[in-house]
Amino acid sequence: MSIYDTLNVRTIINCTGTFTRLGGTLMAPEVTAAMVEASKHFVSLEELQFAAGKFIAEVTGAEAGYVTSGAQAGLVLSIAACITGLDPVKMDRLPNTEGWPNQVIMARVHRNSYDHAVEAAGGRIVEVGTAEEVTPGDYAAAITAQTVAILFLPWNRGGISLAEVVAVARDHQLPVVVDGAGRLDEPSNLQNFIREGADLAVFSGGKFIRGPQASGFVAGRKRLISAIAWQHLDMDVTPAVWNVPRALLDVESMPFVPRQGIGRGYKAGKEEIMGLVTALRLFLQRDHAAERATCARRLQILVDQVQGTPHLMPEFVASGPFHRGLPIARIRVDETGLGMDAYAFARALIEGSPSIHPLERELAQGAILINPFGLVEGDAERIATRCREIVREQQAQITTAQG
Repeated sequence: MSIYDTLNVRTIINCTGTFTRLGGTLMAPEVTAAMVEASKHFVSLEELQFAAGKFIAEVTGAEAGYVTSGAQAGLVLSIAACITGLDPVKMDRLPNTEGWPNQVIMARVHRNSYDHAVEAAGGRIVEVGTAEEVTPGDYAAAITAQTVAILFLPWNRGGISLAEVVAVARDHQLPVVVDGAGRLDEPSNLQNFIREGADLAVFSGGKFIRGPQASGFVAGRKRLISAIAWQHLDMDVTPAVWNVPRALLDVESMPFVPRQGIGRGYKAGKEEIMGLVTALRLFLQRDHAAERATCARRLQILVDQVQGTPHLMPEFVASGPFHRGLPIARIRVDETGLGMDAYAFARALIEGSPSIHPLERELAQGAILINPFGLVEGDAERIATRCREIVREQQAQITTAQG
């Protein structure tokens, strides 16, 4: 019996990858054990964040690091840090940035539903380039006295590299923030973004790291990480007796302590911090090539077992279109022959038993996608069985209707 049964909530087979709405990822036993152990003690969150940040800095090659409650929280905090720096007056006023520099440059080809984080922090997005490409000149032409940062997404889109964007930013003394939330499908990105010049790199803890779903982290410049900490931590303190690590929060350099900054609602608990740190240690030790081979093996089983099913055309794709480090399986639905389009087929998977949630990005093209990252042993066979059952059920309904 699952704990979810106590609420009459079904467990599912996750074929979407690491989407938050389906629970993100599955944590290793060491991670959950670390969270349980962390829950048994009180600690100073400032000291814990400082220690965790030193570890993050070590493994990313950055000057400093910080644990957040997720990548979206990390983006809000990063943009807030770029807007305020270490100015407590500005910290206390966010997200009201009227009269201040607050513009964040972003390629139009990189716009996405998560960049609302910029505006949540009080920033204003300035688009550059077209829906297909962007050039270094586009970025340079958009920079004004109102610009506080450039936000870069490390996608294979737009025809521009992080290094090119960093070069433009350096010419104008601007920070570059990289939204790397889901890009640890390529493990080398843990160091790549900082190595290529990012001033802040934001990652999700609840995706490929297999950490707590409500966790993420930022790596980057010490001054900006300090600004993040000032706007995130609980500031219900008495400065005269506040025994905080000065390398993280230099109390003496501030004219006053800002109170409960814009990031306070994104607080990371001691359990999430220790879970994230443990998961990150394990991430560094994992055999990623072996994991990809296991993913490929499971997908091949699925493809082989669906092959020959009427009106379904499965194929193995060695490198997914969204995550280059992982293979996927694509199952095309012969909508005319089956009398059922890909949307209806996906609904049948979701509503059936077991409940199977496929990746939905190619439904309009008549196909469902299977991301293997969330699969466990036996899931490939269960998915194949359910696909065959749906076809048989649909054919039976057609026969009944015709009779």
